[in-house]
Amino acid sequence: MPDPKAVNTMFARIAGRYDLANHLLSGGVDFWWRQKLVRAVHDSHSRVILDLATGSGDVAFALADGLPPGTRITGMDFCQPMLDQAVLKQAHNPRWAPLAFKPGDGLALPLPDHGFDAVTISFGLRNMADRHKSLTEMRRVLRPGGRLFVLEFSQPYFWFRPFYYAYLKFILPTVAGLVTGDRSAYEYLGGSIEQFPDRAAMSAEISRAGFTSVRATPLTFGIVALHEATA
Repeated sequence: MPDPKAVNTMFARIAGRYDLANHLLSGGVDFWWRQKLVRAVHDSHSRVILDLATGSGDVAFALADGLPPGTRITGMDFCQPMLDQAVLKQAHNPRWAPLAFKPGDGLALPLPDHGFDAVTISFGLRNMADRHKSLTEMRRVLRPGGRLFVLEFSQPYFWFRPFYYAYLKFILPTVAGLVTGDRSAYEYLGGSIEQFPDRAAMSAEISRAGFTSVRATPLTFGIVALHEATA
C-alpha cells in the first residue's frame, strides 16, 4: 500500500500543474468521466455530499455545477497545496462560493457519523494507505441508505491491455514529466494504476467494508470504472 507521507509530498510537488497534466494525459476524457459521476450522484437525489480526496476541486466543482441549488458539498483532502489550488479556482466563480474545502485524512475523517447523503472519491482510493479502513470511514460518515460513488482506474478489456500498459510505462511519465517537471511522480501513479484491482475485486473490497448493492460500470475500454454502493 502507498506510504502516506510520500504520497502527500508527491502531490504537493505537482499541485500547480496537476490539472493541466490530467487533461493532457487523458486526452480530455476526464471531463466525461466526471460527468458520468455527476449524473449518477444527481440520480441518487443526494443533498449533502462529501467529495473525498478532492485534490484541486474539479469533481467538487462539477458536482456544484450539475446538482440542484442548495446542495451542500464539502471537499476534503490531506494535501494542503492541492486544497490551496481548489480555493484559488473557487475564487474565480461565484457559483462555487458555497463549497467548503477542508483538510482531512481519509483513514480518520474528522467528521461525525452519518452526516452525508453521498460520498464521492475520484482517482484517490488507490492512493490510500489502507483501502479497507478508508472505505469503512466513508461508510461511517454516510447516513443509513446513503450512497458511495468511487470513480477510479481499473483494469482494461483484455485486448486493450498491451496498448494501455505501454502507455502507462512509457508515454505517461514522459509527457507528465515535461508538463510538471516531475517524472517520478507519474512513474508512481502509472504503477499504482497498473497494480489496482479490477472491477470484480474492487467491488468485493467495497462489499467487505459493509456496503450493499455494489455495482461497477466500465468506462473507456474498462480503464476506468464507476463503482456505486449503498451504506
